[in-house]
Amino acid sequence: MKKEVKKVVLAYSGGLDTTVILHWLKENYNCKVITFTADLGQEDELEGLEEKAISSGADKAYVVDLKEEFITDYVFPVLKAGAIYEGTYLLGTSFARPIAAKEQVKIAEKEGADAVAHGCTGKGNDQVRFELTYKALNPKLKIIAPWREWDLKSREDEIDYAKKHGLTTTITKEKIYSNDTNLWHRSTEGGILEDPWNEFPKNAYGFTKSPEDAPDESETVEIKFEQGIPVAVNGEKLSPVGLLTELNKLGKKHGVGMVDMVENRLVGIKSRGVYETPGGTILYEAHKQLESIILDANTLHHKMDVANLYSRLVYYGLWFSELKEALDAFIDKTQEKVSGVVRLKLYKGNIITLGRKSKFSTYREDFATFGEDQIYNQKDAEGFINLFGLQLTIRGLKKLEEEGKL
Repeated sequence: MKKEVKKVVLAYSGGLDTTVILHWLKENYNCKVITFTADLGQEDELEGLEEKAISSGADKAYVVDLKEEFITDYVFPVLKAGAIYEGTYLLGTSFARPIAAKEQVKIAEKEGADAVAHGCTGKGNDQVRFELTYKALNPKLKIIAPWREWDLKSREDEIDYAKKHGLTTTITKEKIYSNDTNLWHRSTEGGILEDPWNEFPKNAYGFTKSPEDAPDESETVEIKFEQGIPVAVNGEKLSPVGLLTELNKLGKKHGVGMVDMVENRLVGIKSRGVYETPGGTILYEAHKQLESIILDANTLHHKMDVANLYSRLVYYGLWFSELKEALDAFIDKTQEKVSGVVRLKLYKGNIITLGRKSKFSTYREDFATFGEDQIYNQKDAEGFINLFGLQLTIRGLKKLEEEGKL
């Protein structure tokens, strides 16, 4: 028996899932439903969304502009960490969920709602990301996850439900991809992509273009960073949103930032996703190149280990965990001198580093030169190698002794 609910705030995109869920909540819980949409840069997807929600049965609809906070407080911390899930995924959906869920909780408290709902399936990662945020920020709210309650088993069933109840949706059984778009990226899943042997079709590109369709001429871009945060493109200082928008245009033009991967979901299954992250891919490369001339070896190598852990925390929905907060403190410390400029060339899906400079650079030409210098005495290397390799020498002698060669 369902627990009585008087008012629920639904995380709403206006797509197939949440259009069906809005109707289903009214039908099955007989409660007031307030929709909430986080504006994270979806652009066209937001047009007329409030009106659509009201006409579909919502008692009230919110669309909240969170773009600046999204880039500043969610994108940039992950960029500074250098976090990439399984070495490929730049986490665009992963860190979009906690900011949306945080605002959803805020609206639920403002409206006196006793429940929150989302449209995530019972097989995916997003259900975890939304619900861990709810629990971290207001564990008293009841969580409704229709995909874990109703009798619908597939998106095809949802399409049939929508037709039966006269609900408007642009999804058809022929074009059944699941997309998530924000300023950072666009993800595409489902449909023919469920077979990992099938090629990603050109007509499914939405945020970039295929490298084959990119210009035959390369383009150079310079990015300036201050304490690990990008602040200017080609000498022009830009807001966080303006900067990412500009790099997205450049990346899209040159076919940069598309990856096709099979990833390991938190729930224990593999899934295939195509992620288009043009501006983000450029920023990651520039940030990595700047760190390479500034951070010492021990700090850089440890930070790479931290980045791997950090990526899993974000992917697993643990944005508001104590461990992530502790790692943020370490990362912020490493970024204090990560300031400078990186020059990159964009060409047919490739990012080629042309140069990097910083007043905090620890790269020294007088040390690095292969020519004669007054600082590094190459004869010193012999003693260093003897000591560094002492354990190998001892192991080698032991082996010779066991073989009777000593």
